[in-house]
Amino acid sequence: MTAVPGMGFDGWCDEIVTQAKAMASYLNGADLRTPVPSCPGWTVGQLVRHVGAGHRWAEETVRTRATSPLPDTDLRELSGHTGGDPAVLGPWLAEGAVALARTLRAAGPRAAVWTPIPGRTDAGFYARRFAHETLVHRADAALALGVPFTAGQEVVIDALDEWMALDALPVMLELKPERRELLGPGRTVHLHATDTAPEVGAEWLVDLTGDVGAWRRGHATAAVAVRGPLTELLLTVYGRRPLADGTVRVHGDRGLLEFWLARVSFG
Repeated sequence: MTAVPGMGFDGWCDEIVTQAKAMASYLNGADLRTPVPSCPGWTVGQLVRHVGAGHRWAEETVRTRATSPLPDTDLRELSGHTGGDPAVLGPWLAEGAVALARTLRAAGPRAAVWTPIPGRTDAGFYARRFAHETLVHRADAALALGVPFTAGQEVVIDALDEWMALDALPVMLELKPERRELLGPGRTVHLHATDTAPEVGAEWLVDLTGDVGAWRRGHATAAVAVRGPLTELLLTVYGRRPLADGTVRVHGDRGLLEFWLARVSFG
């Protein structure tokens, strides 16, 4: 996976902490029982615990150089944690992020460790994945609590690059066979950020015409094009912002876009 210039291992470690601390700041005075529309069935309290437990799971995975997946019940079983005290959960969230970043830096990006991606055994995977996992879940918290969501251009572009790279992995067709339904002649999707300079290259082409999905950065003609602010493209691709909101403009085969979005969202 190629990073945007300016990102990379140290940048990802920084973002884990930056995004977690920003998310923690939203909790001041908040009702943690507030539902999270972009994570149906969760409250803000459950969302925070999911993110914080994920940081701790990844930290232990890297610190122990795990060769197989560690138990992840704490980040998935959240039924008893619908509320909570913001004064406690905020610092807890930030502490877990700091610990994960510290462990990652001590290990280095090439430290051998199990990852959920076949063929990937490097700690760098966790730095990038949790930088963007935390970014997107910060967006979930912001949307739930009515807080404006903004993010730096580099981290949003890198988050979309990572998402594209993960989605194009052949193993995804094995894990989610329904994604094979996307493949077919003429099926291409183009994303174009409208609020970045041309030299930034914030455009993506998703090519679904082969035996597996593929992607590349750059301008292209496609069956359907999506244009909008960079952050809104991120929220749309991750299924956090419905097309009906009108924050992005769709040109071409809207049905193909809806079909694609319904099958590729994750996180």
